[in-house]
Amino acid sequence: MSEDRVREALRAVPRVQFLPRAQRAHADEDRALPLWHGSTGSQPSTVEAMLRLLDVPPGASVLDVGAGSGWTTALLAWLVGPDGDVLGLELDPELAVWGAANLAEYLGTPAGAGRATPRARLEIAPPGTVGRSRPGGWDRILVSAAARTLPDELVGMLADPGRLVLPIRSTMHLLVVADGQVSDTTHGSYAFVPLR
Repeated sequence: MSEDRVREALRAVPRVQFLPRAQRAHADEDRALPLWHGSTGSQPSTVEAMLRLLDVPPGASVLDVGAGSGWTTALLAWLVGPDGDVLGLELDPELAVWGAANLAEYLGTPAGAGRATPRARLEIAPPGTVGRSRPGGWDRILVSAAARTLPDELVGMLADPGRLVLPIRSTMHLLVVADGQVSDTTHGSYAFVPLR
């Protein structure tokens, strides 16, 4: 995916719309911002790096684990366009409801309605689960929380070919499934809240 396409998505989906009112004055700062219950909104440069690794094509199906405020789900909806399918999952019920409302508000705007799809949604993740299976698998999976080890169940949810981007402890990993083989490469160090 071209770097310009990711930057275009970041311009088209303003972070400020996905922050609590108390944090909106800091929306343009390149740092993680607190949401609540220990959750944070990821810093824009980290989100940009993850989206580049994910390489989301138009029309893709994407699972967004740890969707939080809904910002990454909205960015992914913009990237997949009207023929794509994006499911954001968030474990914290209060955060998930707020994130879903943020996403719905964005999708209802001319910027959101023009590029995104009604098949973008954010839901509460059932406790004790990581992700959600989909017939044929997900083309892309983005995880915005740090796992202790690689969650094999997420790898099993990928389509072939497919890509999974997630932090494991403090290291960003890109897993690529192609022709039945899985490759794993690392791409720098980042700080994330733990994946629960």
